[in-house]
Amino acid sequence: MLRQGAARHRRARCVRARRADLARVPARASAGLRMNAKPRVARRASYNHHASSSVTRGNIMHHTFNTPRRAVALLSLAAFCATAGAAELTVVNFGGANGDAQKAAFNQPFEKATGNKVTAVEYNGEQAKVKAMVEAKHVNWDVVEVESGDLNRGCDEGLYEKLDWAKIAKKSDLIAESPQTCGVGFFVWSTALAYDADKLKRAPAGWADFWDVKKFPGKRGMRKGARYNLEFALMADGVAPKDVYKVLATKAGQDRAFKKLDELKPNIQWWEAGAQPPQFLVAGDVVMSTAYNGRISAAQKEGKNLKVVWSGSIYDLDYWAIPKGTPNKALAEKYIAYTLSSKPQQDYAQHIAYGPANVAAIKALDAKTLANLPNSPANGKNAVLQNITFWTDHGDELEQRFAAWASK
Repeated sequence: MLRQGAARHRRARCVRARRADLARVPARASAGLRMNAKPRVARRASYNHHASSSVTRGNIMHHTFNTPRRAVALLSLAAFCATAGAAELTVVNFGGANGDAQKAAFNQPFEKATGNKVTAVEYNGEQAKVKAMVEAKHVNWDVVEVESGDLNRGCDEGLYEKLDWAKIAKKSDLIAESPQTCGVGFFVWSTALAYDADKLKRAPAGWADFWDVKKFPGKRGMRKGARYNLEFALMADGVAPKDVYKVLATKAGQDRAFKKLDELKPNIQWWEAGAQPPQFLVAGDVVMSTAYNGRISAAQKEGKNLKVVWSGSIYDLDYWAIPKGTPNKALAEKYIAYTLSSKPQQDYAQHIAYGPANVAAIKALDAKTLANLPNSPANGKNAVLQNITFWTDHGDELEQRFAAWASK
């Protein structure tokens, strides 16, 4: 509390000093500031080193450094303001239960341990926002949660910093898929087969049963898109999980997947939002559905008797990335390193059913928690890692083909 109060006092003092200094700026300089800087930027300058520097360079220094004493005063003020705002970190995530879990397992403990303020911002994965900030050289997001495909594209486009692993983590402490050039995976999530055990007394064993409408009559919920569905179709047709992308990379394999989807098409109920599969299952609209494992876990905590079949599930990671040009890069690295350590990773997995990227954290978790995680030794045994390279190379054409197929 004392540290936070002191920070507020410093910021307030900075604002008062900044206003007093602007009042002393000659009329010609003041006019230049109003013409060349938006009022919003001028207000943020009191708190953010990056914005403060740009405004100072653009206007005040040019007109007011006609006396050494004024120059020294302004430089001292800029340094003081930078110190006042440097301890604030903006972390961007997808919100919802995931955002709540991050707040409890990462943000609040990090604030307590370091005294640095963490502000969480929710977004929907709009990488265009990151691109706009980077290109404008006005970056006010410090750490961003990104999906694997966006990470690769963003790295290629120069939107994210290349990580200095000496400041992040030992790669050997993390699962193999976690360390990347511009990001680090911090949790594992999965798309799997789910069903309501109150309504389906006999448990399906895998994707072959998902396709068997005689043995298990009723509708199937499926995400409306090519990704996941083509892989599931091939596994339903007998392709081993380890061979899915090898087969799907061929024209014959793609045709085979669509032919298998033809068999199930009359019994499919499409979903587009992750909240829909558990709703469909509980309402009895479908007897089985593809679903995000975190959504099923959340429904289980609400008392719903939903179950997951892990064999043939497709897993992926979400990654931390640092937008290129953030003035808080050092603090961003410190935050990411903290979230990758064993204890925060364990805490996160206990708040939401997403698997840790830290190997020691996986080993330390109790059996009850592990039972709901996609990368536990038992659940990950016959799982498939989503092949982002494949979907980067073939995604557009396959999604177009799927859209045409689904519309018929």
